[in-house]
Amino acid sequence: MVQLNWGMKSITGNYRENNEDSCTIHGAGRMFVVADGMGGQNAGEKASALAIELFPKRLEQLLEAVSPENIDVILKSIDEAVSHANTEIMALGEIDSDTRSMGTTIAFIVSHGETLFVGGVGDSRVYMLRNGNFMQLTTDHSLTQALIDAGTLTPEEAVGHRYRNVLYRYLGTKEGGIGVQTRQIQPQAGDRFLICSDGVLDGTNDDNLAELLRQYDDPQEAADAIVDSALTGGSKDNITSIVVRCQ
Repeated sequence: MVQLNWGMKSITGNYRENNEDSCTIHGAGRMFVVADGMGGQNAGEKASALAIELFPKRLEQLLEAVSPENIDVILKSIDEAVSHANTEIMALGEIDSDTRSMGTTIAFIVSHGETLFVGGVGDSRVYMLRNGNFMQLTTDHSLTQALIDAGTLTPEEAVGHRYRNVLYRYLGTKEGGIGVQTRQIQPQAGDRFLICSDGVLDGTNDDNLAELLRQYDDPQEAADAIVDSALTGGSKDNITSIVVRCQ
């Protein structure tokens, strides 16, 4: 059986007044969640805090009696838990004028049985380093990614594109709860995973992230190094990373 170790770090950074990112490790390493909030005043903080509270709690209830072999029910439960968080965030936004424009991304790894379930809504990301190969497991719900998918923009052109941070799906909107394209990963000893907010990518790149994951065996040291690299690289956003290592 593969065991998971982890590390986590989240900072406000040098350019923001408050940290609208939230992150959590829930259920003694059963769920790992990063959320990047948006909205006026403290609305982003509230939205991301709600996401990392509501999603894992609801999913824990739904999976309580579900066999690890029942993949369809697990995937449906993840969709329902995301939809639940989305509905609650929308509801609060409607009754509280201070949070009317709030929303948040969410990215997660859920461990159930011998399988990891990986997904997200928005542009927070999950990466995997396996046997030296570094790959992004989630797809950004951003306008630039939509243009890449349509073939009108190259990945290289997207790096500095003016719409790279404009999202068409996130929690807090009707589109936020329409389902998650959750991936199933059979973990192997030596696998390393990174869940991060887009503030990480604002100050570093995939090549550097892969190198840092290779360099540090201790996941807390890796999480610290990734955040520090993004900060020194000039990130103008909040910066959050969770690193998970399989052994």
